[in-house]
Amino acid sequence: MKTKTKPRGAIAALATFAALGCLTLSATQASAVSPQALPVVNMEATVLAAQIDPRRADNTLTPGAKDSVLAVERALQARNLLDARWVDGYFGTTTISAYAAYQRSLGYTGLAANGLPGASSLTTLGQSRFTVSRVLKPGSKVQRDGYVVNTRTQAMLTEAERLLGRRLVLSQGSYNPGGDPTSAGTHDGGGAVDLKVDGMSADTRTAVARALRQVGFAAWVRSPAQGDWPWHIHAVAINDTDQATQAQNQVGDYYLGFNGLANHRPDDGPRIPIRTWEDYQRTH
Repeated sequence: MKTKTKPRGAIAALATFAALGCLTLSATQASAVSPQALPVVNMEATVLAAQIDPRRADNTLTPGAKDSVLAVERALQARNLLDARWVDGYFGTTTISAYAAYQRSLGYTGLAANGLPGASSLTTLGQSRFTVSRVLKPGSKVQRDGYVVNTRTQAMLTEAERLLGRRLVLSQGSYNPGGDPTSAGTHDGGGAVDLKVDGMSADTRTAVARALRQVGFAAWVRSPAQGDWPWHIHAVAINDTDQATQAQNQVGDYYLGFNGLANHRPDDGPRIPIRTWEDYQRTH
């Protein structure tokens, strides 16, 4: 009895197909493995650390940010912008200064060289060193109540209005350098707004501040007793990469339980779990 065999042509075709399959698999595996071989920098965590760490009285690391910050610091060290002793996972003032110097080396100026990692500069810094996840972008500038804000801030305010069931009106916007000397520069960049509270009861003012905090603002009710200003609510969008340094400091103080004013007193606003706009969106 003869054993049936496949024609030589079929065998050759199968062998060629198998070889091609192996080659295709190898290429796929290579493309999948290469990016994974690089560290991943979580931009949300990195920017948060850059806001909080400079305001700390100690060297406590921002939870969840250490590996990302280390990758950024190593890249800055490789460019001779940061001494090895500061490569520690702590995004303090020295790392802020080093990152700002890196931004300037790219030709950035003003808010684009504020020491907070922006999406473009962080991606460039990471070339061949790390990839970037959870990218933050403040968006374009738009008008609201006659003032300028960015689209990220606009979306946050709109969601706070939805939670409250009432319209919120600005008394000061963002990107307003020197526009109000009593603001100490907090409105020079993005993410910072003041809201009118005319006709609101104390309970309503507190409810507005709470809703703003829910969607990712560091927000406080400000009274005339605290400074040369009328009653209003001051809010800074956490993790807005266009922030002025003064606004960055207020966000850091908010996380550390302070009121965001020069007197550095305890937070006098409604205490709720602190979250960013991106955190809020992932849970709603």
